[in-house]
Amino acid sequence: MRTESPGPQHEWLDAAAGPVVRPYAVTGGRVRPPVGGFDLVAYVLAAPAADAAGLPGLQPEHRRLVELARTPAALADLAADLDLAVGVVRVLLGDLIARGLVAVHQPPAAVHLPDDNILKAVVSGLRAL
Repeated sequence: MRTESPGPQHEWLDAAAGPVVRPYAVTGGRVRPPVGGFDLVAYVLAAPAADAAGLPGLQPEHRRLVELARTPAALADLAADLDLAVGVVRVLLGDLIARGLVAVHQPPAAVHLPDDNILKAVVSGLRAL
């Protein structure tokens, strides 16, 4: 005889998954970082003496970001390592920058964009493959 637990059952919820937390619960509902935006390929590096362990107001995700940024890491890689949305990681990085725990190094802006004819030639070449 099969006994079911009380409450609604969802096909999308796995019993082994544990509690489900919405991504923006981690940021307190904030969707924009407190300081400028960051490019996906921007590199993040923790400050040499950064120690997020004893600071109040930081969540485990903040601390993990500082640990991962001990070596330079791209924003997209950090989001993948934390299994969080890029927008959430941007907000968390903004918090860490405001506290002086990490620095974000943006890639240099492209001074000269390629000619449209070159791009069309590349696309045509790819299609020919």
